[in-house]
Amino acid sequence: MDIALLEQTLAERGEPAYRADQARAVAARGAPGYEAMTNLPVPLRDELAASVPYSTLSLVEEARSRDGTVKALFRTADGHPVEAVLMRYRDGRHSVCLSSQSGCPLTCTFCATGTMRFRRNLTPWEILDQALHFRRFEEVNHAVFMGMGEPMLNLDAVLAAAEHLPEVGITHRRTTVSTVGWLPGLRQFVQEVENPIRLALSLHAPDGHLRSELMPVNDRHPLEDVLAECRRYATLRGRKVFVEYVMLGGVNDTVGQARALATLLGPKAFKVNLIPYNPTGRFEASSRAAIAAFREALVAGGVPATVRLTRGRDIEAACGQLAATR
Repeated sequence: MDIALLEQTLAERGEPAYRADQARAVAARGAPGYEAMTNLPVPLRDELAASVPYSTLSLVEEARSRDGTVKALFRTADGHPVEAVLMRYRDGRHSVCLSSQSGCPLTCTFCATGTMRFRRNLTPWEILDQALHFRRFEEVNHAVFMGMGEPMLNLDAVLAAAEHLPEVGITHRRTTVSTVGWLPGLRQFVQEVENPIRLALSLHAPDGHLRSELMPVNDRHPLEDVLAECRRYATLRGRKVFVEYVMLGGVNDTVGQARALATLLGPKAFKVNLIPYNPTGRFEASSRAAIAAFREALVAGGVPATVRLTRGRDIEAACGQLAATR
């Protein structure tokens, strides 16, 4: 829902300001449409249905994984594709993976989104409507900005959407914004964001040379500058930065590289999340043994590390697989 348009429409009708709060509250609890807003007069509901689209996105299709993951393909009002994912976990987490752009301009070599044509940044309401879509059929309690796009290239819209996530049931402490290291946005995030939204860094290499091969953004924003800004976040917020590290067989997965990564990061500011590679066509996945040895070397070097549980691979909804091919 375009909340700005909602507020404008209500103001033009001479409605009291609290009507917008009433409408938002019902939508955030998962109402399927204006007809469910019984706290509003019927004529007002009819007027809003005619003037303010209930969602800024149109659902094209949904795919459902054997593990319970749901991937939704949307189109914006001007026809651009967007994918978002709902991931269900046995510990009670219902996490939504949100996109901030249609496509991505940064072309990381292991990510399918980078093969798409970049269309545009999403508006705050197009981002929020991804979460609201899933909220309409169940409660959600975590959000990660790890879908299509680089959030720091569209940070104002990302933060504007995140401000409304607590209404949907997702607190700031359970919201994570990921970046490949786009420094202008990262600096703004570290300097200006005062609420406890978490920060994640998409790293994937223990040195700048390999990182530039995998992620061209490293040529523009060198690794040492990005890590310095992440350490500043950890100091200012008192919270570790999550490091995302996709395990590519024969590329970045040796024990020696794990030790180099531990030295690079140090024991205080970071926690590493190792991600088994989800096939996108260019690389091979690291073996389970290689991932386990890599993790052990990180822990021995004083850096906490976990292995991410893969969700939705069979429907191309796992990390790095979003590409909106239809």
